Amino acid sequence: MMCAAIAGQRGRNVLVLDAAKAPGEKIRISGGGRCNFTNLYATPEQFLSDNPHFCISALSRYRPADFISLVERHHIGWHEKTLGQLFCDGSSSEIIAMLLEEMKVVSVDLRLGVTVAYVEKTARGFCLQLSFGGVLECGALVVATGGKSIPKMGATDFGYRLAAQFGLRVTETRPGLVPLTFDGELLERLAPLAGVAVPSRVQCGRKAFDEALLFTHRGLSGPAILQISSYWREGTEIGVDLLPGADAFAALRAARQQNGRQSVHTFLSTQLPRRLAKMIGDTPAYEGTLGSLPDEKLRKLAAHVNDWRLRPTGTEGYRTAEVTLGGVDTRDLNSGTMQAKAVPGLYFIGEVVDVTGWLGGYNFQWAWSSGWCAGMAA
Repeated sequence: MMCAAIAGQRGRNVLVLDAAKAPGEKIRISGGGRCNFTNLYATPEQFLSDNPHFCISALSRYRPADFISLVERHHIGWHEKTLGQLFCDGSSSEIIAMLLEEMKVVSVDLRLGVTVAYVEKTARGFCLQLSFGGVLECGALVVATGGKSIPKMGATDFGYRLAAQFGLRVTETRPGLVPLTFDGELLERLAPLAGVAVPSRVQCGRKAFDEALLFTHRGLSGPAILQISSYWREGTEIGVDLLPGADAFAALRAARQQNGRQSVHTFLSTQLPRRLAKMIGDTPAYEGTLGSLPDEKLRKLAAHVNDWRLRPTGTEGYRTAEVTLGGVDTRDLNSGTMQAKAVPGLYFIGEVVDVTGWLGGYNFQWAWSSGWCAGMAA
C-alpha cells in the first residue's frame, strides 16, 4: 500500500492484488490492535540480514520522522511507549484507513481476494495469470507478499518461489520473533509458571535484551524472548538474568546475615514472583534455612537467578512467529530501488526480503522505507 501510493503520486497507473479479504490484516492485529507503526530509534543496527548494510539506503531515505509526518497529516493520534515504540492512540485500523486514502487520492486500484497462479516475463514487462482465470500485463511488478509467519492469515512462500523462478537467490528462512519451547523435565518445571511475567535480561552469544519475560505452557515468551529468538539457533543455550542490575549473591548473603532463619524461597519471594521463587528455592539442594547454606550453595543459587542457563528445544514455529527471518537474497537487489539486478522491472519489498527488524515497530518501518524506495522507482 505504501509503494502503491508513492508510485501513484508519480503518475503511475497502479493495481494492487491482495489474496486477503481485507487489506492490511497484519497491520490490524499488530500492537494489540493499536499498531506499533514505527520506532523512533530505527537504525540499521536493529536489523538482521546476511548483508547488514543493505537496509541503510532505504532507512535513510524514508525515516521514522517521514512516516510520523504522514500519520500526523491524517490527524491520527499517537504515543510513545518504551524504547521508542510508537502506537496509535486509537486503533490500528486508522493506519490502514490512512494508507487506503493515500492510494485513493492517486487512483490506485485495489483488488481483494485475488491470487496469482503464475508470472512470466514478456518483452514489455510481465504477464500474470490470476486465480479466477484473468490475465494481466504490467510494465513493473512489485512483490510485497511477506514471509511465512502466521499462516492462518494466508501467509505463504509465494514470494520466495517467484524470486527463485526469476533466478534470484533466497537465503535460509526460519521463524523470527517467536516463543521458545522446551520439553522433558525442564518443561515440567516451567509449565506451572504459565502466566508469570518478570523483568529480565536474556542473552544469546553476544546479544542481550532487557525486557519482560513470560512463562508459557510450552516454554518462554515475552518481548525479551521474542527478541533473542531471532539470534538463537537450535542446539545453543540462552542465559536469563531474572534480577537484571542486581547482585543476587550479595543479596542472599545480606539476607542470611539479617534473618538466617527464613527459607530460600521466602527470601526470593521478596525479589521475584512467588511461584517463580518457589520453583527456584524449593529444591533439595537448598533445603533448610538461609543460615544453613554455605557461600558455595549461595553462589550456585545466585547463578540460577542472575545467569540461568537454558537450552531450548525449538520454537513455536511460523504459527506464532511475528516475522520470517531470511528471504530474497539482498545480493540480487538494488538497495536504493529494491529492483532485481538481473530482472528489470521486478521489485521485492518488506518482509519477503532478507531484512528482519527487532520487535518494536522496526519491521513496519522497513515496510514503509522499502515500499517508498520501490514506489519511487517502479
